Amino acid sequence: MKGPLFYSKILLFGEYGIIKDSKGLSIPYNFYNGALKIDENKSDKTKDSNSNLKRFADYLNSLQIEQPELVSFDIESLNADISKGMYFDSSIPQGYGVGSSGALVAAIYDQYAQDKITVLENLTREKLLKLKSIFGEMESFFHGKSSGLDPLNSYLSIPILINSKDNIEPAGIPSQTENGKGAVFLLDSGSTGETAPMVQLFMENMKQEGFRKMLKDKFVKHTDACVDDFLKGDVKSLFGNIKQLSHVVLDNFKPMIPKQFHNLWKQGIDTNDYYLKLCGSGGGGYILGFTEDIDKARKSLQGHNLEVVYNF
Repeated sequence: MKGPLFYSKILLFGEYGIIKDSKGLSIPYNFYNGALKIDENKSDKTKDSNSNLKRFADYLNSLQIEQPELVSFDIESLNADISKGMYFDSSIPQGYGVGSSGALVAAIYDQYAQDKITVLENLTREKLLKLKSIFGEMESFFHGKSSGLDPLNSYLSIPILINSKDNIEPAGIPSQTENGKGAVFLLDSGSTGETAPMVQLFMENMKQEGFRKMLKDKFVKHTDACVDDFLKGDVKSLFGNIKQLSHVVLDNFKPMIPKQFHNLWKQGIDTNDYYLKLCGSGGGGYILGFTEDIDKARKSLQGHNLEVVYNF
């Protein structure tokens, strides 16, 4: 058995904000992917993934007992495949904010969910929301709390626009410019980040009135503007808003930015060569960068590996 490939994703805008109903924009990133496979020899390198799947299958079994109206799985087949040595063969780096658990959730749903909503159907808003809530419950196994957006992106493999919690739709994003100087890029922080503690920290901060006010008046405001600008292709306005957003994150989300990047973050804002923002929950993994001139950004960030995701 070899299941279909599921891709990683990048949340261009909306990290943390979407928990509080900001807009968000998520795109598939085909550079990394994963698929379910069976290793009959049950070798050492697939052992961890296999035992993870065992625990996940138990969790899914309790999920379908607790919420039978939400989703049901062919648990028998799932357990049978796991005992044959099934594992998730993935090139998606874990703890990097590009959706490693999302791709796994999408693959399991695709293979074992009963009465599943398929990609070929007319995807009404209701169906998208239903998928998102199923995926949110499934992915909670990995993170404690999940919006369900990563698996949704991976499963559908199309850009998704989040207007609010209850309003999501497929998005048409401007097509890439082959030799455009502007770029969205990934910067490797060199360490992994754990989603759960970062989200917990954010939830703690949300108890303070000042933090909630900053989130609504600054973070969500600039995030929403970035999404609108990006979809319209208004590059000038987009970079103005990304600069503001980068500033807000540096001032208010310091613990989510790996220490060794605090100066680089500020340098981008001061020189306008590039602007950095969180990719996923932060704390490590990838950092997302935006630049109007990729050559300038490369020079400024010498010694760092830049992986271009999108050109404009």
